[in-house]
Amino acid sequence: MPDYSVTQTRDRLGRDDVVVVDVREAHEVAAAHVPGMVHIPMSEIQGRLDEIPTGVEVILFCRSGNRSGQVADYMTGIGDWGEVINCAGGILAWHAEGLPYEGDTPT
Repeated sequence: MPDYSVTQTRDRLGRDDVVVVDVREAHEVAAAHVPGMVHIPMSEIQGRLDEIPTGVEVILFCRSGNRSGQVADYMTGIGDWGEVINCAGGILAWHAEGLPYEGDTPT
């Protein structure tokens, strides 16, 4: 499974052929989030996979890249999606790079 940096993820956000899914829990997203990402918590991903389109690049995003990496491995194993990519570093790296987001400083 490939990883993208936060800048690679930022550059793809908003494209028609890409969906970025934030798998953090609701309280984390409420505290700090990147507009334009779809929110499906990791704890709900199995029951909500039908909300993630096929035929597009899927980038998974979380706090540090750990949970999104686990979800990427899971989705890759199912095989219903083309390219599934983990965003390395998540919101912590996003903040460290000075990329725009809404909310408080991520912790």
